[in-house]
Amino acid sequence: MDRFAHARTQLIGSRNVDDVRGDFPILDRHVNGHPLAYLDNAATSQKPRVVLDAIRVYYEHNNANVHRALHTLGEEATAAFEEARGKVQRLLNARARSEIIFTRGTTEAINLVASSWADSALSESDVVLCTEMEHHSNLVPWQLACARRGCRLSFLPVEDDGSLDLERAAAGWDPRTRLVAVTHVSNVLGTINDVKALARIAHDRGALILVDGAQAVPHMRIDVQDLDCDFYCFSGHKTYGPMGIGALYGKEEILEAMPPWMGGGEMIRAVHLEGSTWNDLPWKFEAGTPNVEGAVGLSAAIDYIHSLGLPATSAWEHELAAYAAAKLHAVPGVTIYGSAPARGAVFAFTLGAIHAHDVAQFLDREGIAVRAGHHCAQPLMKRLGVPATARASFSFYNTFSEIDRLAEALEGAARFYA
Repeated sequence: MDRFAHARTQLIGSRNVDDVRGDFPILDRHVNGHPLAYLDNAATSQKPRVVLDAIRVYYEHNNANVHRALHTLGEEATAAFEEARGKVQRLLNARARSEIIFTRGTTEAINLVASSWADSALSESDVVLCTEMEHHSNLVPWQLACARRGCRLSFLPVEDDGSLDLERAAAGWDPRTRLVAVTHVSNVLGTINDVKALARIAHDRGALILVDGAQAVPHMRIDVQDLDCDFYCFSGHKTYGPMGIGALYGKEEILEAMPPWMGGGEMIRAVHLEGSTWNDLPWKFEAGTPNVEGAVGLSAAIDYIHSLGLPATSAWEHELAAYAAAKLHAVPGVTIYGSAPARGAVFAFTLGAIHAHDVAQFLDREGIAVRAGHHCAQPLMKRLGVPATARASFSFYNTFSEIDRLAEALEGAARFYA
């Protein structure tokens, strides 16, 4: 009997997967004459109709600048913007709204910390510890910060199965380490890192920890207080919200001690020709007109996720990951990178000697969207010994039949390029 048969009618909460797919207009598309199979969710997720409607309604009924107007539209826009902050606070289980800083996304959030915190806290000979699996967004900002401050970057190596050896990290800890910057879930290997344990190691040795949660927030429950991380970052566009919005969580006492990153309107308390004083958190770090429409869309996306239930969506994605692993391993010539015990529904793979770009283009002809390239993780590609991989990444609106189509198309690609 097919051990996955029970999952073919899996419910997400009280809804069938096919019914949930109806919430996403783009999934009705055909590409090159085939129904779209969107398997590029690690790059960006698709948006449910409620998110699209929320943005449209905001512009049609409430559009105004926030925090600066006493008229009705301004008050409505401000209320919607700050309501979104409260939803992000609850999504991450932060202690206070003031610990949530709106940014353009994970990249800007990390750059904020790598500029404001690093420039005020790091000294020559200090160490920032990253890993070999980091996305460029959690590597390049620290390269720049260390160059400015005369610091050194150090790296936790990736084990052969795609995991991190935390015992090895603790045993070889450099006492000059001031910050650990680590991804929660690898966008290539799918590895789910034990950031709670790593935070404990860092704190016991006097260091802080920043977590890149771009690949985690859409797929699992996040509790920043339980993780005890000092900073946590994520992007709205990977969390079924619009592009150009994201958030930085920081412990209040750390954010209070950090200087502003950008200057301008909103982030000030008083401005004089000779100098200025700064606004309270979180607005100290939100200079200029914010992305109100993005916050409104993210607010709707969070509501949508809660309506389905993260435990239910995570369970379905776990089924998809198990099924995809079995199907891909059965395709002759496929090599999957990353086999850590804890991993998400992300599969980077190669197909024999066929270049990943050729694989992706062949799949696109079949209406299947996957990623191809180095996935903004060139040092990791070097560690894996490949120039590029194809990558299929899944969300709760994906189906077993789409995975079947992927496996069949890969077999077709192997025949075509033979």
